[in-house]
Amino acid sequence: MISLRNVTKYYPSRLGNQYIFKNVSFDIPTDRNVAILGANGSGKSTLFRLIAASEYTNEGEISTELSVSWPVALAAGVHPKMTGRENTRFIGRINGVANLSAYEERVLEFSELGAKFDLPVQSYSSGMRPRLAFACSINIDFDVYLIDEVTSVGDTKFRSRAKQALVEKSKEAKVIMVSHDMSEIRLFCESAIIIEKGKLYYYEDLDEGIKKYQSL
Repeated sequence: MISLRNVTKYYPSRLGNQYIFKNVSFDIPTDRNVAILGANGSGKSTLFRLIAASEYTNEGEISTELSVSWPVALAAGVHPKMTGRENTRFIGRINGVANLSAYEERVLEFSELGAKFDLPVQSYSSGMRPRLAFACSINIDFDVYLIDEVTSVGDTKFRSRAKQALVEKSKEAKVIMVSHDMSEIRLFCESAIIIEKGKLYYYEDLDEGIKKYQSL
């Protein structure tokens, strides 16, 4: 379970604080795969960053005893001035990967970056960064994977490989997913959380959650 307790998140602006969440308490189940659904700007990506601790709450806390990936499609944790290989080794170290050389080779093979693996990430195309981030994430054994539109990245071959890798991982781990593709949501997820006006609502029945989302 991932627990939100009295979570408030806002961003300062010239018009005052713009609140995404205000005093939200909610338990995200981790015994099944969950879709996060909501209108554009509702806070889906913000919630992902908060869960991954790549961004912090203004008030309240988020806690879990599980290991959670970063939101891989956002390429969080990938430093633009480091090469793909340097990023891979750094990510491996901070996540406790025992055999860095083997991990590095798995990431290179899955990302299909070839010689560009040794070039700075800032030189990568918009599709290459998420491919590197996805390959780094999927080759670490997390309890929960945060997936944000990642299977829409890259060419048909890579999308197919990414989906298959997620299917395999979901046999032992769980997935929390953001996607606008309902066929993709139905492929991976069993239930849904709707974000509406800063509140979270859980739907154990996925189809019911999708119906609510489509009515927003």
